[in-house]
Amino acid sequence: MAAQPPVRPAWHAAEPDSAFVRLWLGFATARVCIGVALLLLLVIVKTLGSQPGVSGWLLGMCATYLLAALAVRLLVRPPRPGHAFDPQWVSSIGVDLLVFAALQLLQVGGIYYAPLFAVPVLMAAVLGSTVLALGTAAGAALLLLAEAWVLTLQVPGDLTQRFLQAGLTGIGFFALAFLAHQLALRLAREEEAGRASRRAATMQVQVNQLVIDTLTDGVLVVDPDGRVHAANPAARDLLFAPPAAPLQLDAEPAWEPLVEMARRTFAGGEAQMADIAIQRPGEAARQMYARTCLTAPQEPGGDSLCVVFLHDLREMEARLRTEKLAAMGRMSTAVAHEIRNPLAAISQANELLAEDLEQPAHRQLSAMVKQNAQRLQQIVEEILDVARVQHQAVNLSTPTLALDADVRGHCDDWIGQHRSAGRVQLALAAPGSAVWFEPDHLRRVLVNLLDNALRYASQREDAIQVATEGGEAPTLVVWSDGPGLDPAVEWHLFEPFFSSESRSSGLGLYICRQLCERHGASIGYRRGPAPAGDRRNGNAFFVAFRTAPPATATVAFARMAA
Repeated sequence: MAAQPPVRPAWHAAEPDSAFVRLWLGFATARVCIGVALLLLLVIVKTLGSQPGVSGWLLGMCATYLLAALAVRLLVRPPRPGHAFDPQWVSSIGVDLLVFAALQLLQVGGIYYAPLFAVPVLMAAVLGSTVLALGTAAGAALLLLAEAWVLTLQVPGDLTQRFLQAGLTGIGFFALAFLAHQLALRLAREEEAGRASRRAATMQVQVNQLVIDTLTDGVLVVDPDGRVHAANPAARDLLFAPPAAPLQLDAEPAWEPLVEMARRTFAGGEAQMADIAIQRPGEAARQMYARTCLTAPQEPGGDSLCVVFLHDLREMEARLRTEKLAAMGRMSTAVAHEIRNPLAAISQANELLAEDLEQPAHRQLSAMVKQNAQRLQQIVEEILDVARVQHQAVNLSTPTLALDADVRGHCDDWIGQHRSAGRVQLALAAPGSAVWFEPDHLRRVLVNLLDNALRYASQREDAIQVATEGGEAPTLVVWSDGPGLDPAVEWHLFEPFFSSESRSSGLGLYICRQLCERHGASIGYRRGPAPAGDRRNGNAFFVAFRTAPPATATVAFARMAA
């Protein structure tokens, strides 16, 4: 007792529909049943007339008790758990003590009513605080002692025996209150621990499910019968499976390699690893690396589950390629810096020698040196441009431009430089669009795309078309009527140092992508018809811009008008 705090709720963490509410409803129902039993008992005693003293007002008191208990059961909400003195306890425990004390004092029908005090004592011990439980037991003991004293005054007899009986009964109520309250406290702690465990388990399940669902690698959980218990979206995508339909591995012939791996895993109990290909009719084959492992049985003698991890080989190769290209880029930048100065010296020396050359063969050799030196200089500049783009800060003060005006100006300069006025057609349809982009960066992107288009386009007058479109996401399209790209080339189109030609550094489109991403724009490729409505198919590179706010757009157009 000394270790218990003076007031400690038995169900301090009770929530709606918790054990506290269920117990309170149980006690309230028990009080109704006691009221019915008392009323029926007294009616039967009065009808038989076997015991005197059953008056009408006693029947009325029992009927009133029944109605009060029924009202509490139906109308009163459960009190807050753990309160020592709550007004609602008066309507239940207080009424019980008074009614049972009156019945015990009057000894109606010659019946011993003292055991009924156990109901309010248990109710206070289980649902209330320590103070309420011991106070109720003390109240019941005092009422029994008072009843013994009154009986002694009315009917003289053995005073010691009556007080001893009342005292022992009171001690029993104290013991009952203490033990019941301790059990209630323990149950409350266990309920709170169980609730906390359920919350932790639920949170862990949600976190695990979120992690699994967001994995780029596929995860399958398979039982020995081939039934899939769990599959994340990445696994369903790799297996060409519907998003939410139940899966059975042996239902699809294309999944046979996975079925065999799972069977070997269950048979040998060892992890399996293999490169497999999943191919369905009309779909390109997907190469993946699969590995399996067994879970521990959930119960002794139970079956284990096979967890299958699927790794898309294209993604793995892309990551490895990116890491290699990053290392290669750093090395290339260092080499380009070292080549730059000797290359400038070679070009200058070649210019000086060319001034004194008179024989045509010697001049031809000097021109060849100059041409290759310029090619090397261009490659060095492109390599250094990658480093500049990665480290250069975007000018956020005025990064806006009027799309059509800037595109027209850059195209005119490029057409005059390459003398290809007849082969380039402009279809600018975004006169009111202002976009977030540095003008010089747009020139570099547009010139690079036009250079690529000129390299593969035919000799027709409209072989190259440059078009713009307005709207929420203004778009620039550079289209050419060249032959289609090989799928292997298209897959690596915007990667650094990748080129289908031996004379190209493979950095042009990569720099374009870097510049677009720095301005919140995106660049892509598609095979399709010409923007001007021509039915010919060609190669179209498109850039989707981020629009500028209206105030900034007004400044951009004012600058253009000036």
